[in-house]
Amino acid sequence: MKFDTPAAKNPIDRLKVVGKATDRIDGPLKTTGLAPYAYERHDKVRNPAYGYVLGSAIAKGKIAAIDLAAAKAMPGVLAIVTADTAGKLEKGQFNTAKLLGGPDIEHYHQAVAVIVAETFEQARAAASLITVNYARATGNFDLAALKDTAVKPVADGPGGKPDTAVGDFEKGFAAAPVKLDALYTTPDQAHAMMEPHATTALWEGDKLTLYTANQMIAWSKGDVAKTLGIAPENVRLDSPYIGGGFGGKLFVRADAILAALGAKASGRPVKLALTRPFMFNNTTHRPATIQRIRIGATKDGKITAIGHEGWSGDLPGGGPETAVNQTRLLYAGADRMTKTRLAVLDLPEGNAMRAPGEAPGLMALEIAMDEMAEKLGIDPIKFRAINDTQVDPEKPERKFSQRQLVKCLELGAEKFGWDKRKGPGSVREGRWLIGMGVGAGIRNNLLMKSGARVRLNQAGIVTVETDMTDIGTGTYTILAQTAAEMMGIPIDKVVVTLGDSDLPASAGSGGQWGANNSTSGVYAACMKLRETVAQRLGFNTTEVDFADGKVHSGNRSIALGEAARTGEIVAEDTIEYGDLDKKYQQSTFAGHFVEVAVDAATGETRIRRMLAVCAAGRILNPKAARSQVIGAMTMGVGAAMIEELAVDKRFGFFVNHDLAGYEVPVHADIPHQEVIFLEEEDPISSPMKAKGVGELGLCGVGAAVANAIYNATGIRVRDYPITLDKYLDRLPPVA
Repeated sequence: MKFDTPAAKNPIDRLKVVGKATDRIDGPLKTTGLAPYAYERHDKVRNPAYGYVLGSAIAKGKIAAIDLAAAKAMPGVLAIVTADTAGKLEKGQFNTAKLLGGPDIEHYHQAVAVIVAETFEQARAAASLITVNYARATGNFDLAALKDTAVKPVADGPGGKPDTAVGDFEKGFAAAPVKLDALYTTPDQAHAMMEPHATTALWEGDKLTLYTANQMIAWSKGDVAKTLGIAPENVRLDSPYIGGGFGGKLFVRADAILAALGAKASGRPVKLALTRPFMFNNTTHRPATIQRIRIGATKDGKITAIGHEGWSGDLPGGGPETAVNQTRLLYAGADRMTKTRLAVLDLPEGNAMRAPGEAPGLMALEIAMDEMAEKLGIDPIKFRAINDTQVDPEKPERKFSQRQLVKCLELGAEKFGWDKRKGPGSVREGRWLIGMGVGAGIRNNLLMKSGARVRLNQAGIVTVETDMTDIGTGTYTILAQTAAEMMGIPIDKVVVTLGDSDLPASAGSGGQWGANNSTSGVYAACMKLRETVAQRLGFNTTEVDFADGKVHSGNRSIALGEAARTGEIVAEDTIEYGDLDKKYQQSTFAGHFVEVAVDAATGETRIRRMLAVCAAGRILNPKAARSQVIGAMTMGVGAAMIEELAVDKRFGFFVNHDLAGYEVPVHADIPHQEVIFLEEEDPISSPMKAKGVGELGLCGVGAAVANAIYNATGIRVRDYPITLDKYLDRLPPVA
């Protein structure tokens, strides 16, 4: 199905199932422990051996020699694979560094061997007996030290052009009556998802099956085939359940490739999970940024010039954190400039983490907007409203398909009690300094081709099949809701099968594109199924209605299952998009509100309450969408206050590489969260008229926390995370 004109009224608009708060259909399996995750595929693989990864002890250099003799002699050891014995391995399209290092070492904890044994303990013990002699080379591990001397412009990439300019920024900024010029920093951060990177590998002749934790099945099937040098048709990935990803499982990682190599070498199925330190140093992370933001405005608050420059680092061949990109769209201003610069760092690979670009970029921009509002003496929400735009500021001929940012902010202000907010450092409750902060959020709606297959049997049950994944976001349920709505049946008459690369290729899970595109793929397949059913039943396909488990036309009504009385009906289709995304800017928007309490004596900060107001197209399942947003809000608190990978700048690794040293917020840290979704349908987006909320819930949260801390204390901190040591000595005197 080609979607190239705005969606008109269609079967989804009945909203009998879609749009209703619905429990997750996979919930009972997860709460009873019956959902099969990658490391636990006892239902498919019997008597697996165990793999254990040995990682590099240096960040850059070469392996001079490696001695495996003692490890091979250990009881239970079945095989040891290194770069010397693995055969030729290509680098996957989506990998920056090789997944098995040697002799060259590109980053700390790069895998240098996989040990396969009868038990996990035997494999781990054998790994400890491997002796590796390294020739260490000098590496670069400090972004700040390279910012002014060793950075380079970035080539065009998925994020668009790295540099943009409209008007004359330097001239406009110099002429502005009121100016802000500030530097902000965000740290390296880890995905820290609950389920580790894990794979169970099984060879059957030349065919490889990987039961793995992966968000993007089609991408990863291709990369496994390329890396191992085998035909794509001989590779199958199966990921029905994934215990969190946040972008860390978008691409093939070492667990998948090393499990496959270990299984081949040992002649046994192999299960392999990366330990926590490997999740931090061997896989990807959100890279640190340095950002300079300059804003010039008239005294009445109209932005005349806005510039945003961002610096980040990655391994050779890697890409930047696109922290400046949201500034191109969020606020008006005639003279504009953005620049992205990249330094080569020899740290583990930087790559996508939930809301890549927007999350760290808005952590800076939305503080800068508050600082500018303070300079102007204008309420921060009013200042943002003054500079709202209904067109792309860089391409004014391109309108937003929907843009309700100001409504998000104004409704949020009303619900949150913004009118009770006072000046910085002026509200106390006993020992606590109280403050409120706001941050705007934007995340673009990305369109991706997505396919599905649907089957109808005589019992009237519809089965949905697609390689789409569920990373805890509720995909099973929204796909079931879509099929139920389209075919006029209750949701318990729908079966959903996901995550298998043998099924039609979908958009996959990531970038908040999954829900809108994958449901649109199911919509397309169901439209084909409806047509076939109508024809089978002898109905005019243009005058037929599917409702209450029956097919209706005029005075005739026949049970849906009757169409399949002589055999199952199968329909398959793919949603493909025209150029509407080029004619219109498609984005989602949010207003984030935070109230904090800061201990006047100790500087300890506590989140008291949070509110998100989101405009994100049609909300397919408000219950699951709310869960996505409150999870993202919690993640934003972590980014603002505690999450930071500490870099050992001598030896090039992340020191706090486990959940003891890298702390994340939990439910008890935030006593009250509320989410409001604006009524919105976006017919420009898709036949579902939906967009996404998974990333939007994070965008702007960190700055809202920072702005609340400033409002509570009168102290501005521009260096995340905002730990108390950065402002303790500046707290106002205790009465």
